[in-house]
Amino acid sequence: MTDRIHSEHDQGVALLTVDAPKSRNALTLDLSAELAAAVARAEADESVHVVVVTGAPPAFCAGADLTALGAAGEQGLRAVYEGFLAVARCALPTIAAVGGAAVGAGLNLALAADVRLAGPRAKFIPRFLELGLHPGGGMTWMSQRAVGPQQAAAMTLFGEALDAEAAVRAGLALRLVEGGHDELVQAARDLAALTVAAPREVVLSTKRTLRRTGGLTQHAAAVDAELGPQLESLAAPAFAERLAAMKARISGR
Repeated sequence: MTDRIHSEHDQGVALLTVDAPKSRNALTLDLSAELAAAVARAEADESVHVVVVTGAPPAFCAGADLTALGAAGEQGLRAVYEGFLAVARCALPTIAAVGGAAVGAGLNLALAADVRLAGPRAKFIPRFLELGLHPGGGMTWMSQRAVGPQQAAAMTLFGEALDAEAAVRAGLALRLVEGGHDELVQAARDLAALTVAAPREVVLSTKRTLRRTGGLTQHAAAVDAELGPQLESLAAPAFAERLAAMKARISGR
């Protein structure tokens, strides 16, 4: 079976699956490039509102292919990063459905998503120090944003791994989804449902604003950052239509 990124666009969701079972979905240079291309296709498809990234069971992603990693210079490392960085840069909301081990670069792939859902067998494993390897791909920054400085230090400096329940407690995963891979993917689709139903431009502008306000320190600056996009959405036909429909529902009660 050929290793690949399986890409499925359906009902407003692009489901991207890292499918390399013999290597537990380790990211080769080819797979990283293919993942980046799949993200770009999802962004270009106006029917897609949400991107879900997962791995073919039983793993999520076992990290970067160690043979490629060992031979890589700066250009090679950046090529390895490109798959998960495409997820991090994605203009659309992103969900990582983590059903198994997310190791090294696989942890980075999970961290790159806006939201992570964890199956019962999920495990978030840094493994950089264990290999005598400095973290890369922005892991130190992403982990601190996801779980705070102390838990990030435990993971990066002390190699602490988190199972599904610990990841939820730490804030690394939004919730634990009981069941198997199908239930995990369905939970991601369920989470995406409201976003799929929303106007795509409002979804895109909301994510842009979320990124912009994430680094602000003053409430007033966030109010200013939100004002322009909110005024644009108020003037859009979609808002008038939805407001009229809501008023009709309320008056009909």
